[in-house]
Amino acid sequence: MNEPASAGLINKDPKASFLSGNINDLTQNTRSPLLEEFRNNKNKKFELNEIIGSIVEFSSDQYGSRFIQQKLEVATNDEKQMVFDEIYPKALQLMTDIFGNYVIQKFFEHGTQQQKEKLANQMKDNVLKLSLQMYGCRVVQKALEHVLIDQQSSLIKELDGNILKCIKDQNGNHVIQKAIERMPTEYIQFIIDSFNGKMTELATHPYGCRVIQRVFENCTEEQTRPLMAELHKNTISLIQDQYGNYVIQHILEKGNINDKNEIIKKVHGKFLQMSKHKFASNVVEKCVINGTKNDRQAFINEITQIKPDGSSSLLSMIKDQYANYVVQKMIEVGDSEQKEMLINHIKPHIQALKKYNYGIYLY
Repeated sequence: MNEPASAGLINKDPKASFLSGNINDLTQNTRSPLLEEFRNNKNKKFELNEIIGSIVEFSSDQYGSRFIQQKLEVATNDEKQMVFDEIYPKALQLMTDIFGNYVIQKFFEHGTQQQKEKLANQMKDNVLKLSLQMYGCRVVQKALEHVLIDQQSSLIKELDGNILKCIKDQNGNHVIQKAIERMPTEYIQFIIDSFNGKMTELATHPYGCRVIQRVFENCTEEQTRPLMAELHKNTISLIQDQYGNYVIQHILEKGNINDKNEIIKKVHGKFLQMSKHKFASNVVEKCVINGTKNDRQAFINEITQIKPDGSSSLLSMIKDQYANYVVQKMIEVGDSEQKEMLINHIKPHIQALKKYNYGIYLY
């Protein structure tokens, strides 16, 4: 999720570095002569030892930060230590700086294990604030990728009691996702516990729906079973929700056979209604793709049944802006007999269907 070092605005917002009180804690209002020379003299090739004493100022400058990042990738241990000694006292402020955060991230990638450990210790008692901040959240994620398990655990434990707050935050949700992805499941049980009784609320949240998917991908069956049971109670409403539908699609694609069957069973009898719904139609397509041959046949039987007025749900679906895609998917994934059954049902009505924008895609 990290952006290039050049990303972001050049003019700094003092609010961005709330941990430092003011962005000017890191840099003066005017650039030092050394930084000015660095920015303006394109012919001179600078080395790290030439900016000693100005590392923090360079770290919080767009071009200086990029320079340090590039050098750290190939620096010797002595050069890394030289840079580290300067940034360490200001590490917490740099973590929330628009350009400084990238230098800290680079240390988690290329620093020594001792340097990584010391930087992570600087986060102590500030992990929640960092996780909720635009740049700090990236540093927390990078730390979770590169520190040892005991330190991972102590960092993420600081969020205990604020898991839901983080999940619903545009920055914090990424930290929770990273913890779920990178940490052994026994260390994140307190995160899972915070979901109890909240699954529908989280599944219908723009960030919560992403976190739930990470849980189902990375946690054990024992951990996810109670959460899955909670979702099954509200399957129909989730299928039709703008965010909840993604959670249901995820289960249909990657869940176990019993959970898939439970969802598909609830779509039976509501196939037409769901196919015409903007969000639910995506779930219906996944039911068609991930269901069994018998499931697809049951769906086909449901929509090809002739009504007393001579119409059928299939013809109605072909005319619909969302449902027509479901019909296309059924023809695409069905076996030869199922395809033939659908096409034979459509053929007598082709001329009438041609006047509809959506029907044209079927022939």
